[in-house]
Amino acid sequence: MGIYSSLLFVSTFVFILLIGSVDPSNIHIWAFGIQMLWQTFWHLLIQYGECYLNEPVSVRLFLAVSSLMLLTQRITSVSMDVHEKQLVFTFKASSLKTSCVLLLPLVSYFLSVTTLLGGPLGSYRQFVSHMEEISLGPSPSPLGVVFQKLMQVLLLELVRFCLVHFLKQNIYDPSSSASVCGFLWVWALALVLRIRYYSHWKISECLNNAAGFGNCKNSSGDSQEWSDLSDGDFWTAEASSRMSQFARRWNVTTALWLRRMVYTRSKHFPLFMTFGFSMWWHGLHLGHFVGFMTWASAVKADYHIHRYLHPKLSSTWRRLLYTCVGWVNTQMIITCVVVAVELRNMSGLRLLSVTFVGLFPLCNMILLIILFKLNTVR
Repeated sequence: MGIYSSLLFVSTFVFILLIGSVDPSNIHIWAFGIQMLWQTFWHLLIQYGECYLNEPVSVRLFLAVSSLMLLTQRITSVSMDVHEKQLVFTFKASSLKTSCVLLLPLVSYFLSVTTLLGGPLGSYRQFVSHMEEISLGPSPSPLGVVFQKLMQVLLLELVRFCLVHFLKQNIYDPSSSASVCGFLWVWALALVLRIRYYSHWKISECLNNAAGFGNCKNSSGDSQEWSDLSDGDFWTAEASSRMSQFARRWNVTTALWLRRMVYTRSKHFPLFMTFGFSMWWHGLHLGHFVGFMTWASAVKADYHIHRYLHPKLSSTWRRLLYTCVGWVNTQMIITCVVVAVELRNMSGLRLLSVTFVGLFPLCNMILLIILFKLNTVR
């Protein structure tokens, strides 16, 4: 990251100062506010360079800000632990050297390269527990699991390569192509963008496993599994037939962090507050606003539509049809979200409008309004 690594060191140093000077009951407010303001400043600076100066932004800066977002997760998680008295830091040491030793595990957790470059988010207590267990005996070998997961990455990248080749050979032309072709082309584009995330998460998971993190005993307790640190699985997430299912399975550790940070603490409109904060955390682009608000609205509609329709599915074929239609609906709405968020500007929104993919979330909103009207009449 070069000089931009100072972004991470500044955040870590400021939080260390907060631990030593702020009351534990207030530390989360201070840590959350300072860290989000610091991160937002760099996000806006990148937007200023891209949109107003029309200058290329340093790749190192992008990498540093991406890591800063993951560091924000760790800092706010620890501050929540301190606020809820799950963690206690006492600095009554007689010397500066002893104080530094007490802070070393915390600094190691924040700047751990195995998680800072791609996640996933693990708790501070898990990190310390793992480091303490190293001296008790050798951990099980992760090499077989790492090799298996790398083969999964290779398969994902092969699928992505084929899709990219298809997209390049069949550039969508809205003036000459049918709507069905537009649906399929945009869906393939969004799938390419999603596979990139799945590959990244799986590589990060491999890196953590190779370092010894993420091992846990299975449900029977007789063997080790390496699934304790994972942000998502391609087959599990993509098989979701409901938007609420996909939201829980996509970027799992971040979803749990958002639930703890915002959803469970919001007294009014927790769902929209959670997706709104996620938009802020991701960078406040126009595409982020459209994408995350569409996602939140679709999840809200999913809850009500499922609650209304599911009791009426009396036969097996109806349930099967409902699942298939739900899967198609979920795929197309996620396509809208991914295209809007990843392209970030008006080009993504124009693509969704000319291919009519944007009609899917709109239809969900209309159906939600109809259900509200029916409930009101009753």
